[in-house]
Amino acid sequence: MFKPADLPDTIPVFPLPGALLLPRSKLPLHIFEPRYLQMLEDTLKTRTRLIGMVQPCPLRSGDAEGLHAIGCAGRISQFSETDDGRYLITLSGISRFRVVQECDGFTPYRRCEVNWSGFESDLGRSEPDCGFERGDLLELLERFFAARGLSTDWESLQEADDELLINSLSMLLDFDPEDKQALLEAPCLATRRETLVTLIEFALRSGSSEDPLQ
Repeated sequence: MFKPADLPDTIPVFPLPGALLLPRSKLPLHIFEPRYLQMLEDTLKTRTRLIGMVQPCPLRSGDAEGLHAIGCAGRISQFSETDDGRYLITLSGISRFRVVQECDGFTPYRRCEVNWSGFESDLGRSEPDCGFERGDLLELLERFFAARGLSTDWESLQEADDELLINSLSMLLDFDPEDKQALLEAPCLATRRETLVTLIEFALRSGSSEDPLQ
């Protein structure tokens, strides 16, 4: 388990629209671009093996390469190489961070100075949600999946603990990048669950026919 003192001041960042990583959750990634292959190689040589996932945000800085202020760092916990040189990796979410500034340098990938303050609870144990009514959420999900002709393992959803269920749905359901950012920035699990429910309800009302899974 990481402690605040273990977290570095500078990390490589991977700006990937719509890809959400949350603390204590796992995100599979397919790495094939040369700059990110270099990032992976360099990161594997570090003690922490941390990569920061962050949503692009052109409006924040006024240019096409802007980043949102808050991201989440994950540790490379699994990786395998394909025959043609690509990598399949898994990031295990460690902690959210605030971007202080982007670092100048000679790496082909981006690096940022970050601040971990305010996210100390991300390093702790699974977070409870005392107001969570699982039956209400599963009923809403059943409507959501039925509207899109999808199926899922309902038994697993019934058995998953609160945080795993809420975070997994937040990461997997195909919301807009700005909606994903709202889920990331939720100050606690209860707020994330409330945001998730609002987004699902809005999607049902809008009647979108888009595929809701990444």
